Amino acid sequence: MHILTHFRALAAVAVLGVVAPAWADTPTGPVILTVTDGAEAQAQFDLDMLDALDQRVTTTETPWYEGPQEFSGPLIADVMAQTGMDGSELNLVALNDYAAAMPWSDIVDFPVILATRLNGETMAVRDKGPLFVIYPFDEHPELKNEVYFSRSVWQVKAIEVRP
Repeated sequence: MHILTHFRALAAVAVLGVVAPAWADTPTGPVILTVTDGAEAQAQFDLDMLDALDQRVTTTETPWYEGPQEFSGPLIADVMAQTGMDGSELNLVALNDYAAAMPWSDIVDFPVILATRLNGETMAVRDKGPLFVIYPFDEHPELKNEVYFSRSVWQVKAIEVRP
């Protein structure tokens, strides 16, 4: 192989290694979450892929349900770790295109989950599913305010990682 051709091949691999996300699995079921970094990096998840991550159960009261409810799903921090993406902010986008910005520090400071289940049952779209951002409101009463309630997006379809 000509040395210049070899160098170009190595450069292409190096560039692809930087651009490609760490997440390499391919969904086999319907895609319920797409994570992008605003450039070329993108990861897609089906329910089985999200279920394969460590699951956290958060039992908490919210303004949207009467009494404490049990939510379960992966930590958003774990979802981000799977993608290899990071930034300073997450833009959470719902099926109806409602969007809310969440500082990256929220997923570092609190065990915020991307709930896939409510009281053990998969969340349907009509019941705020398939994905619902849940903060541990009862564990951290300082989160019980409009700032964090507005970040608790339901019917999440995408997360855009912002620098």
